[in-house]
Amino acid sequence: MSSTPVTVPPAAPHYFADLYTFKWSDLAFELPLISSSAVALCLVVGLLAGHPGGALVSAGGAFTVGFGANQRIADSRLIPMLFAVFAMASATLIGSLLGHNGYTLILASSASAAIYGILTVRNSGLAWVGQQASIALFVATAFAAGPKPAFQRAGLIIAGGMLQVLITSIGLRLLPELRKNLTEIPRTLYHSLSQSVQQDRLELLHTIHNLGSVIPAPDRAVALVYATRLTLTVAIASELYRRLGIQSGYWIPMTALLVQKPAFFETLNRGLARVAGTLAGATLATLLAAHLHLNPWTLAALTAFFAFLGFATNAVNYGLFSVCMTSYIVFLLSLNALPGPEIAHRRAFCTAAGAAISLLIHLDALRRHRDHPAKT
Repeated sequence: MSSTPVTVPPAAPHYFADLYTFKWSDLAFELPLISSSAVALCLVVGLLAGHPGGALVSAGGAFTVGFGANQRIADSRLIPMLFAVFAMASATLIGSLLGHNGYTLILASSASAAIYGILTVRNSGLAWVGQQASIALFVATAFAAGPKPAFQRAGLIIAGGMLQVLITSIGLRLLPELRKNLTEIPRTLYHSLSQSVQQDRLELLHTIHNLGSVIPAPDRAVALVYATRLTLTVAIASELYRRLGIQSGYWIPMTALLVQKPAFFETLNRGLARVAGTLAGATLATLLAAHLHLNPWTLAALTAFFAFLGFATNAVNYGLFSVCMTSYIVFLLSLNALPGPEIAHRRAFCTAAGAAISLLIHLDALRRHRDHPAKT
């Protein structure tokens, strides 16, 4: 007598699986080594020139642009990096001129978050560029300056970013592609945006033609809700940053932007991972600072090392990546004679505040999760 085998459906992933799942298969070393070498070079040149502050800014530009090698625009990994260089420089210029004491901070931050939210439904590469521009804006507002220092800071971002693009092109043997991309940037940007607009126009005509039977596209509705929620989150976080009046407060809107995701459990997972990773990274950096003789060259070496770890663990686990990111930032900012433990403590507090705001704005999802679990 034969029996029919029973197929057991696979168990649904746990809501908090992202917190304890480590994708070690995504751990890589070649590209992180290339990208972190650009950061190290910025630090070395700045210290040799006697300008640790300039080294800090240019290395920050090189570090951020390095992540663009994992993005694609028009099937190119260099175009996102090039776009990010000039978007970050422009945002840095605006943020430096605005500062963080006026209501213009809230307007600029909200507008930047709205643009990023809209870009998420256009192109993932362009969305990443928008995200980096928003972050650059938040950081620059902490260093209010007149036109000349603001242009200098933006110039250092361009220098570090373009150095990263050049070293990545050499390391990945993409120099011919780099030359081609540099000449085709305007056309690529035009095509990336015009194709999206053309698609929207065709969808609109189709909607009008079939007006009686049209059902709103759920993806577009979700995207609109996400962009609105993201803008509101960043506006509230920016207001808290403005009211606190502390220079490190830019981590509040930055965390709120990075943590906020379309689904509630995505936001919760990312918030918990970032807070836990930041606390662990702050503790690690404080312990290292207490037991090492931290001269500028030691700080530069530690910064480059944790930059390498940040690049390497980016796709492995977000909490682990946050540990490396926090340590990197603590040692990077210490180059400018800022006390490491104080940086670590402020970053931990501001990260927790930004994550809390993202979750509070998302609390309505708890009711929707109770009624429709699959949708959240």
